[in-house]
Amino acid sequence: MTIGVTPSSHSSSTNPDREDVLNEIARKWSKFSKRDLTNITTSDQLIGEIVKKYGIKKEAAQREVDILMDGRNLDP
Repeated sequence: MTIGVTPSSHSSSTNPDREDVLNEIARKWSKFSKRDLTNITTSDQLIGEIVKKYGIKKEAAQREVDILMDGRNLDP
């Protein structure tokens, strides 16, 4: 199931990568709700949520997030 995330017009104008990143997160980690995704603003926050929702080690979550982010950021 894919959860489309539509940021506000303000966030898309300040960080065009955010919508793409949030959609990739939704595809990769389906346990995140739309609300969860819109509340995540940093990679560290995302890592913490992955650890909590999926019960994996922080180091593994960090590797996965680093790959997914590929130099992008979640700042609104």
